[in-house]
Amino acid sequence: MDLTYTDDQKAFRDEVRAFLDEKLPKRLSDKVAGGKRLTKEDYEDWHAILNAQGWLGVNWPKEHGGTGWDAVQRHIFEEETTRAHAPRIVPFGLNMLGPVLMKFGSKEQQAHYLPRILNGDDWWCQGYSEPGAGSDLASVKTTAVREGEHYIVNGQKTWTTLGQYANMIFCLVRTSKDGKPQEGISFLLIDMDTPGVTVRPIVLIDGEAEVNEVWFEDVKVPAENLVGEENKGWTYAKYLLTHERTNIAGVGFATSALANLKRIAGLEQSGGKPLIQNPFFAAKMAQVEIDLMAMATTNLRTIAAAAAGNAPGAESSMLKIKGTVIRQEINALTRQAVGPYAMPFVSEALDEGANVEPVGPGYALPATQSYFNNRKLSIYGGSNEVQRQIISKAILEL
Repeated sequence: MDLTYTDDQKAFRDEVRAFLDEKLPKRLSDKVAGGKRLTKEDYEDWHAILNAQGWLGVNWPKEHGGTGWDAVQRHIFEEETTRAHAPRIVPFGLNMLGPVLMKFGSKEQQAHYLPRILNGDDWWCQGYSEPGAGSDLASVKTTAVREGEHYIVNGQKTWTTLGQYANMIFCLVRTSKDGKPQEGISFLLIDMDTPGVTVRPIVLIDGEAEVNEVWFEDVKVPAENLVGEENKGWTYAKYLLTHERTNIAGVGFATSALANLKRIAGLEQSGGKPLIQNPFFAAKMAQVEIDLMAMATTNLRTIAAAAAGNAPGAESSMLKIKGTVIRQEINALTRQAVGPYAMPFVSEALDEGANVEPVGPGYALPATQSYFNNRKLSIYGGSNEVQRQIISKAILEL
């Protein structure tokens, strides 16, 4: 594919930059650049700004209120928003559920839920993983039993990211025990305010309760909240996961993190010279930058294929593996560059308004937080070990 940007694409990049210069609040970009924790209101404010511009549904067609952008435009937008330190677009409604509803949902579901995703009426979270069903997702045990015009749901989900903010959750539930495990799974939309739903926080190694357990005890869900056909949820789940794994590659995030690493390496000293001039450290940075450039090209090819109507397959697994390994390597190098200041990690200093003095330069604390938090990258969305199995079967036919 031709990787030279056209004049129209260059003009689009200028348009995105001008928009960010004018509309991205400095308080938000400062929080992101400084590694501070974002609040629910921070995410909602940025979503509202993008939606007012018509730029929130970046991977949605115009007929559903999206941008209708092609693969290169989405790539440019991701590059520029990460460069400007904009908050990430929370993916669960926009990048995961939205495409599933457009392809498999009923007209009524599309008409009801898609506008609510864009205007912020609904905050969605993902109910996939369970204590005994993470990467082995077909082992889900949460049940949904049909009783008249409702399903009665019982079970537990875990690692539910930002579930404390959500009012809706899309879940994989078991509606049949016959046949193969994949054949008895359905895709259900559940209101988090329904009696019987309980959310319990899980505190991570970086001190933040970013993920949650979600419990369902005799939760009554309208049958009309079933997406597609009963017992066909595995098909919809795989379709969603291909989009999730492509997004997990995080080219824009890695590019921004690499620029930050170079900046820190230029400030920190090694042997009386800037660390960036140390040949051993510079070689490590060069290698990760080469890997990132190669992955960015592969990511563009995969997104372009998806834009042509081809759902990403094993290519998503390749991107998930490489993207997460690259981001973790950048995090490790950044923490190494910070040196001893990475050791005294004060989690509370990342909270807005915290009256806590950080130890060392301002970039030290976020370096450690990113290192801790991003250990999850190679696990969620299907562990990298499972992704290698997918590649061995789908591409190598082993």
